[in-house]
Amino acid sequence: MQTDVNNRKIWLDGQIMNVNDAKINVLAPTAQFGLNVFEGIRCYWNDEKQQLYVFRMKDHYQRLLRSIKLLELDCPYTESEMRQALLDTVRGNEYREDIAVRQTIFAKGFGSWGSSGPVGMFVSPIPKAKSSAEYNKKGLHCCVSSWRRISDDVLSPRIKCGANYINSRMAQREALRNGYDTTIFLNELGKVAEGPGSCLFIVRDGILITPQLTDSVLESITRDTVIKIAKDMGIEVQERSVDRTELYIADEAFLCGSAMEITPVYSVDKHLLTDFEGEITKKVHTKYLETIIGKCEEYSQWLTPVYICNVYK
Repeated sequence: MQTDVNNRKIWLDGQIMNVNDAKINVLAPTAQFGLNVFEGIRCYWNDEKQQLYVFRMKDHYQRLLRSIKLLELDCPYTESEMRQALLDTVRGNEYREDIAVRQTIFAKGFGSWGSSGPVGMFVSPIPKAKSSAEYNKKGLHCCVSSWRRISDDVLSPRIKCGANYINSRMAQREALRNGYDTTIFLNELGKVAEGPGSCLFIVRDGILITPQLTDSVLESITRDTVIKIAKDMGIEVQERSVDRTELYIADEAFLCGSAMEITPVYSVDKHLLTDFEGEITKKVHTKYLETIIGKCEEYSQWLTPVYICNVYK
């Protein structure tokens, strides 16, 4: 990268500019009410091939378009324009390292929380090492949050919008205040849902188990990746409701997400699961790391090279 992180280039409403020159009206609905939807898209550097790969680009934009539809924003950008904005911004920064890209569609102007437009977009990349602390840990000590996860009939976790993350903030701040790394939500029925910005898997008797999408869980791309990789490796996977006490007696557990990647859970509410990466977690994690940098030909359709072409498969 040619510039430091505080002077990196971002894309805002059709222009690539220094991050310090990017301005949004303080009265815009996105500033006042969190009226925006976004994707956190990861790109991984393969040093051997001297290539940066966008991971599951097509799937991220399909989910972004679903969020735009559900939040009823009048978005002027096509999927192709969104893709090109990301590629142009990453190339403009000349990244040769693992990065995270935040791409946000937001309500701007002088509207209210009920506005559907006007709508803007920004694309903001950052090196992985500069992201949040909980996303750079080797293992996590978790608690079960006293806050419940939002539900589909309140504020759907299916919509990846800024306002939803206040729910995650409340739970995460509680966890940090009480000495934990992060937390695990229960849903309105008391079943296990997910972490703040991450999905949960547990292992019991050699079976990989994760809550159902209808248990107040984001339709996570990383979750889907883990399920497909595990099944291809011959690991039995169950998508079902999970009780809180199952967290305490699990053989292994991990949280996963585009930012979190795959991070082992060492303990829940001070119930020790393991103090190292469990066997199944390690198998899936290793395969995942090989996949995202282009070492697994069977998953090459998930990768979009940044510095060769601007069309994904």
